[in-house]
Amino acid sequence: MRTSTRHWTPGVRTDLGLTLGPLGRGPGDPAYQVAPDGAIWRAARTPAGPGTLRIGAAGGTVRAEAWGEGADWLLEALPALLGADDDPAPFTPRHRVVHEAHRRHPGLRLTRTGLVLESLIPSILEQKVTSDEAHRAWRLLLRRHGEPAPGPATGGPAGGMYVMPAPRQWSLIPSWDWHRAGVDNKRSATILRAVRVAARMEEAATMDLATASARLQAIPGIGPWTAAETLQRSNGAPDALTVGDLHLPNIIGFALTGAHRTDDAAMCALLAPYAGQRHRAARLILLSGRVPPRRAPRFAPNDIARI
Repeated sequence: MRTSTRHWTPGVRTDLGLTLGPLGRGPGDPAYQVAPDGAIWRAARTPAGPGTLRIGAAGGTVRAEAWGEGADWLLEALPALLGADDDPAPFTPRHRVVHEAHRRHPGLRLTRTGLVLESLIPSILEQKVTSDEAHRAWRLLLRRHGEPAPGPATGGPAGGMYVMPAPRQWSLIPSWDWHRAGVDNKRSATILRAVRVAARMEEAATMDLATASARLQAIPGIGPWTAAETLQRSNGAPDALTVGDLHLPNIIGFALTGAHRTDDAAMCALLAPYAGQRHRAARLILLSGRVPPRRAPRFAPNDIARI
């Protein structure tokens, strides 16, 4: 299979791990893996077809290799994927903890994949469950119903990678496989509604944040939390703040005020000085490591696959 290659030099310092990290869905993600040498492997279903992308950097230059029908598309989208469309210039730290995180992580850029469903579906899987449950479901569904990623099939991190199912393939997953993956009827039904209008969902990648969010939330079962988690990745939206999260308001509140309990309204008020850049501010606060001490047992997962 032909290997396509592109060399690209970012105009600013870019940390590949920080920038692309949000695309990974837990350890063992069949569509996103990091090699021991730091290279990042990504399998994606592009408008041109499935493709595999390997990204490495040396001396300030990024070298990318791609395979499959989607290879050229992935290489064309490489700068946006690495944050070339991201403009952090309007961002001004307003709190000491944000300032320090911003100083320590100058290579953070907001990725823009240009692909909506690949972020929307795993975000739906993450609704109202633990990360471990959602990541397990993603792994099982991709390995059972996706297709092997094109390019190197064995050896290194590329071995065992999968491209997520096409929209029609998602719609053909039998109910027992959703159950085996631990996905309840509400989440599977939401995914099925989304893939039925896949083209309409993908159009959101070219829209402004408000319009894109409204487009996604037109699907029953997709609310502000899921829309924000998707558009942070597909659109590189710097103001797509995640609301409705179980932990984020408490982390933001603790980092900025020392409070142990903070709700969405208080979190939004605290981040008001970062209007237009609230997602970037939240990313930096998470990178600061300032989190409230755990005071209660971890949420116990409900494994419906055993019911």
